[in-house]
Amino acid sequence: MGFVRRLVAVGTVVGVAVMGAPVAAGAAPPGIVIENGVTQPVFSYDDAIQEVVYVEAPMDSDGDGRRDLIEVDVIRPAETAAGMRVPTIMEASPYFGRDAGDPPPDRTRGFPGWWDEYFVPRGYAIVQVEMQGTGRSFGCPTTGGVEDTTSIKAVVDWLNGRAPGFHHDGSAAVADWSTGNVGMQGVSYVGTLPNAVATQGVPGLRTVVPIAAISSWYRYVNDQGVAWSTWSENVDFRYTEYLADYVSVGRTLPGSASAPACESVITGLGDAEEASASDFTPFWQERSYLPDANKIKTVGTSVFMVHGLTDYNVKTMHFADLWREVERRQMPRKIWLHRGAHVNPMSVRPAEWQAVMHRWMDYWLYDIPNGVMDEPMADIQRPDGSWETHATWPDAGAKEVALGLGPATADAAGTLSLDPTTGGPTQSFVDVVESQAVKIGNAEQAKPGRLAYVSPPLARDLRLSGTPELSVRMSTTADTALMSALLVDYGAGPTVTVAGKEPLDVVQESCEPEDVANRTGCAEPMETSVEITPERVLSWGHIDVKNSPDLRRSQPLTPGAQYNVRWTTLPSEHVIPAGHRIGLVLTGNYNANPSSNRPARDAAAVGSEITVHLNGSKLVLPVVGGTDALGF
Repeated sequence: MGFVRRLVAVGTVVGVAVMGAPVAAGAAPPGIVIENGVTQPVFSYDDAIQEVVYVEAPMDSDGDGRRDLIEVDVIRPAETAAGMRVPTIMEASPYFGRDAGDPPPDRTRGFPGWWDEYFVPRGYAIVQVEMQGTGRSFGCPTTGGVEDTTSIKAVVDWLNGRAPGFHHDGSAAVADWSTGNVGMQGVSYVGTLPNAVATQGVPGLRTVVPIAAISSWYRYVNDQGVAWSTWSENVDFRYTEYLADYVSVGRTLPGSASAPACESVITGLGDAEEASASDFTPFWQERSYLPDANKIKTVGTSVFMVHGLTDYNVKTMHFADLWREVERRQMPRKIWLHRGAHVNPMSVRPAEWQAVMHRWMDYWLYDIPNGVMDEPMADIQRPDGSWETHATWPDAGAKEVALGLGPATADAAGTLSLDPTTGGPTQSFVDVVESQAVKIGNAEQAKPGRLAYVSPPLARDLRLSGTPELSVRMSTTADTALMSALLVDYGAGPTVTVAGKEPLDVVQESCEPEDVANRTGCAEPMETSVEITPERVLSWGHIDVKNSPDLRRSQPLTPGAQYNVRWTTLPSEHVIPAGHRIGLVLTGNYNANPSSNRPARDAAAVGSEITVHLNGSKLVLPVVGGTDALGF
């Protein structure tokens, strides 16, 4: 294999880095201490063993004729050297290598989170994994490709004795201290990797905690045939290429982004993305974890999802799509939905987050019966900051309610009602690029670039819980069309804006115990502003009508022909106050999407006229209490 020669090329062989206090020979292996249903901090953090391991993955992503080696940093109680076996909490990341300079290949880079200081004294190992093609791992990054999954799965296999591992000097590294029970957690891309591995049904992976995580890379870059991300109008982002190049910066091993092998691999990502033209091609199908969700259940992995309801980076359909698969198979699960954006839950609810993670890991990795699975499944935060608990999400009482679209009059907006539209009326708008505020503002005013429909005032508060859906019969004057739907709460009230963070900010911000205690770093409270506005957007969604029959391939439209178009908006968990009205705005292109990504666009559709055939068009809402709850 030439393992030693491979590592000598990037550093001096100085032996195995294992640090820890000696344990008396012949002493019985110590055990954990449990009080009040949770493990107690009885093991010395200062004496903990730290070591670097290189796990052999069953792939050769850089094409150099040798299997990729995946770098792993381990910290575990010193007592594991005397026969104690412990479970592992794993954080796998593509970003570790972007630190300024890597440590020598036989030294850990340190553990920049609160997890090690908290859990090692309670009898856990903490493992940090550098994804293939990043940091000190070999291979090439592929932005959600099968290589991502394979590289991290190999480490779970190593912890279960199913994959070989080596120290820097070439000696075998055997995880004989591991019980084989593994829990993965992380935020953003670091939370996406748990989704990737869990959907492969890996024995020993007892739980995953995906936070602000992607469940389909297609839906991260596109929305139902429409590209989210563009550098500028009409220019494709080639996002997968950009991100692969980004995470490989700063590498110290052969096969980095500057090497020809990885250059071609990374450029190939952009080529394949651009060629897809936002169709759900095999390139994207490989990067969707949803089709394999059933494999999570085959090995009994539990799922604890966390997502911000105003996360416009990793948008809310990512948690909802995977949660739907987990829910319908009745897998063990729990969920937190907070009002924030793309943030670590430590910045939302630090003490409660640390406590629930302690009980969750104790239950799933040590089988301690502490009642965490007997509690309400869903914790939901409202815009005013208060928290509610519910038996599940979406609410069990949510029913699909279809609202028909009635035509506008000279001095009133169109209507949303329980009565289906009859008589075959039509309404038209011109696809013009305007701000979101212009599109939704003043529903009673006729505007050429949108159609607005509103319900009567609500007699009581109305809760939406689930994913709204549109069914629209339409025609257009062009051979392409972008349809956008915005769900609006019309009525004066507070619009709460919560600042989000870029993915790299989330994973690189300081998260040491002092940050948690002092509400700094990852625990710094979110920046929130409140403004009284006449309306607020609750949800939105887009579709390229050319992809309506088949997301896998687009087909040019026939001008004047009628098409039945169905699409979804972002999932909704909102309470609309009594006296307000439910609003729907139908439009095409628009600007100022409140997102860190660029707005969706189809420049070829700008200037075309779209006609909506109201008879047969409807908005379907997930209403808690069904039609009786509407009050009109």
